[in-house]
Amino acid sequence: AREQLPHQLATMQGKAGHPAYMDAQTEKAFMKQPCVFLNSKKAQASKTRVSRMVKSVGLGFKTPQEAKEGVYIDKKCPWAGAVSIRGKLLRGTVVSTKMKRTIIIRRDYLHYVKKYNRYEKRHKNVPAHVSPVFKLNQGDSVIVGQCRPLSKTVRFNVLQVVSEASGGKKFSKF
Repeated sequence: AREQLPHQLATMQGKAGHPAYMDAQTEKAFMKQPCVFLNSKKAQASKTRVSRMVKSVGLGFKTPQEAKEGVYIDKKCPWAGAVSIRGKLLRGTVVSTKMKRTIIIRRDYLHYVKKYNRYEKRHKNVPAHVSPVFKLNQGDSVIVGQCRPLSKTVRFNVLQVVSEASGGKKFSKF
């Protein structure tokens, strides 16, 4: 069994099993927020929880309660990490949740074909980073915001879950 330091919390009261409330140390390297000092004499003496750096992303999106109370460490999280949201805001449906902290959303749109005077259905798949704040399933509708490149393909971050899963792969315009 691993010994726990005062600044590490294995679980918290609240949403049991939610990724935001799990143990912060999930990697081989020691995970910490860069701007939070963990070795405070006051915090160690009183055995209180160490402060957590949380910011607002703005644009009318509220900071989730899990981001404020959770113990997760995610440097690519828009609330608890070093990522700012700027640029486009997109809405899409979750198609894949197979990657770790990354989802694929499907954006459906209509393309006009001048020759036939009609529209054809098209779609684009957009990879987006998902913070441990959210528990997403296939079919959920989400709003993502553009940020700096987080990896080779990921340039968006999930900001809000609009609606829960209603069905599989459908064209959502009609």
